[in-house]
Amino acid sequence: MNNVDIKKTGEKYCMNVFNRLPIAMVRGEGSYVFDADGNKYLDFVAGIAVNVLGHAHPAVAQAISEQAHQLIHASNLYWLEPQVQLAQQLVENSDFDKVFFGNSGAEANEGAVKLARRYAVYKEHPERKTVITMKNSFHGRTLLTLTATGQDKMHLGFEPLAPGFKYAQYNNLNSVLAALDDETCAIMLEPVQGEGGVYPADKEFLRALRQLCDERDILLIYDEVQTGIGRTGKLFAYQNSGVCPDIITLAKALGGGMPLGAFMAKDRVAQAFKPGDHGSTFGGNPVACAAGLAVLHEMLAKDVPAQAAATGAYIKERLNEMIAKYSCLLEVRGEGLLLGLQLSIPGADIVKKCLERGLLINCTAGTVLRFIPPLNISRKEADEFLQILTDVLTEVCA
Repeated sequence: MNNVDIKKTGEKYCMNVFNRLPIAMVRGEGSYVFDADGNKYLDFVAGIAVNVLGHAHPAVAQAISEQAHQLIHASNLYWLEPQVQLAQQLVENSDFDKVFFGNSGAEANEGAVKLARRYAVYKEHPERKTVITMKNSFHGRTLLTLTATGQDKMHLGFEPLAPGFKYAQYNNLNSVLAALDDETCAIMLEPVQGEGGVYPADKEFLRALRQLCDERDILLIYDEVQTGIGRTGKLFAYQNSGVCPDIITLAKALGGGMPLGAFMAKDRVAQAFKPGDHGSTFGGNPVACAAGLAVLHEMLAKDVPAQAAATGAYIKERLNEMIAKYSCLLEVRGEGLLLGLQLSIPGADIVKKCLERGLLINCTAGTVLRFIPPLNISRKEADEFLQILTDVLTEVCA
């Protein structure tokens, strides 16, 4: 089947919920993907920040294959070695004590909210049910995580929404204080708002939230679904600020392309959960966890987060140089290889023209070009990206 055939078949049988580009991906290798017509693309989307080691990474593919030939699924009625090993690696390389594995970022975020509410009951504050999240945030598309997402446009048509959420302005402590009351059990935010336009949290804001949560004995939750596992130049984004939350959520990069999510918590928080309080049939699947182990091993053995920091700084410097040249460019934001280029015009046409030249990029919030490539891209690949983007901007913005 070619691109047209796959597109027509998909339109007939798949629900129309994705705004897909008119190409069908059939193969990936390193930082490149290939469509059904044989066209090659430099991938600066990486499955939306998922393929941190690139496509078909040998270590990840081997781990998946070996585990699939040994044990694909057995359920959480039993201990599973890859799951236990991955939990150990995550704990030993972070500031957390316990892990729960799910299948996605939305599932991880929903579990984190459950734990926060259970912790309030455990601490004899059953009245504390409300979670404060940030405006312009994104936490998922289940009904609860959709409600947690602080974007009114995403709520339309799905009412009644899940109860127990309030919204505050990102990087605005006074706004958080205004939303805070005796029913608050947690404050939840992204260290860098990805879908909202690539906005990093101010360190002073994070420190103030940490102090506030400590004073009130409420929980601080970081949604690191997009920032976690090396994306911002550290294994976890919280390590950039030194402000550690009580709960952290992960997905995307964790499985290297396999469906895998997780949330981690301090022991004093995790002990609020008892058997039966939470669960997942497929969570912590042996094959997905084997992939996660391979990802973490490569991350740590080759210091991939440091590579992301260095390459990200190089690209960010070059993008800042472009701002003086092109009138449609306003600002570069982000950390590591989670970068956003703010435009004064809609970004859809630039995404399309980059696609035509063999470059995959993404536009979020309508006017922000988001660059989230594999973390191990070479300098040559970074330069290829910059050249294609320059050519397109010259056509569109000069």
